[in-house]
Amino acid sequence: MFDSPLSASAYDLLGVDPTADTETLRKAYRLKLRQSHPDVGGDAAVFVQVQRAWELVGTVEARASYDRRNGFGESAAAGAATGASAPESEKPAWSTPAASRPSARPDTRPRARSHGQPGGWRRERYLELIREWVGRGVEIPDPYAPHLVRSAPHEVRRLLADALAEEATAVIVSELGMGYTAWHDIDAGRAKLDHIVLGPSGLYGILSEDFGRPVRIKRGEVADVDGGPIATHVAALRAVGRAARVKFGGAIVVLPDDDVEHAIQEIGKVRGIPTAVVARSALSTVLRRGVTGTRPLGGTEVFEIRTRLQAAVRFA
Repeated sequence: MFDSPLSASAYDLLGVDPTADTETLRKAYRLKLRQSHPDVGGDAAVFVQVQRAWELVGTVEARASYDRRNGFGESAAAGAATGASAPESEKPAWSTPAASRPSARPDTRPRARSHGQPGGWRRERYLELIREWVGRGVEIPDPYAPHLVRSAPHEVRRLLADALAEEATAVIVSELGMGYTAWHDIDAGRAKLDHIVLGPSGLYGILSEDFGRPVRIKRGEVADVDGGPIATHVAALRAVGRAARVKFGGAIVVLPDDDVEHAIQEIGKVRGIPTAVVARSALSTVLRRGVTGTRPLGGTEVFEIRTRLQAAVRFA
């Protein structure tokens, strides 16, 4: 929730200014906790978020660390004034692509085959727009500095949020093993297809999204979001399918865990293609077992589809 460039900060959720003193912060936390408690008619999701926010800023040590990581407080202001970059251990998740971050322990398991650069197009576009927003000719020591990202316009932060979502999906897909092949950042003509994943359970087109808030699915589409992201995704998927002469078995929309009501929500067919909206943590489960209505593929079929996609896929 707090790692997205679009998400509310811990201070936003508690309803206080980042410069609030300790007593003001504590009073705000207790008030928000009472207001959001399910026993008095509050929202359970907000109740959990308030508790998480307090875990991040409720003690002097935790608050100092949170402020440094996210561009709040005196230390962050000093860094912004001097152009200094935060230590690697205190940089936010968005500062480096997910695949480039060091893992806790080495992983020697075989990986899925991967082609293209997940999140690459949107990261490049983010860097272009953040420089335009700051001003031509102005040096930016760190385009991912927390204070800079949080102050940028929503459409700029949205590009970075979606790039992060694509990178996170790519990491999950890579861990499925050598029986799977993935293509990322695919040119679909008038649109971009985030991912194609081919494996024993079928051929899928995947959309990775982050709206920075919980969303509802209504009549096969994301409610209260302009542009019809699911319909646009399926249209891009079908365009690539025609160009490669392959038939996609399913469409998958991946969202952050905190932003979906159900980990796996199958919403039926969208333009004839079985579609599911899934939490990020459930993606590997769905790709291994398949979406309802999708036919598993034999070894020869997988080889033929992979060959056609390799010949036809163009990257954004």
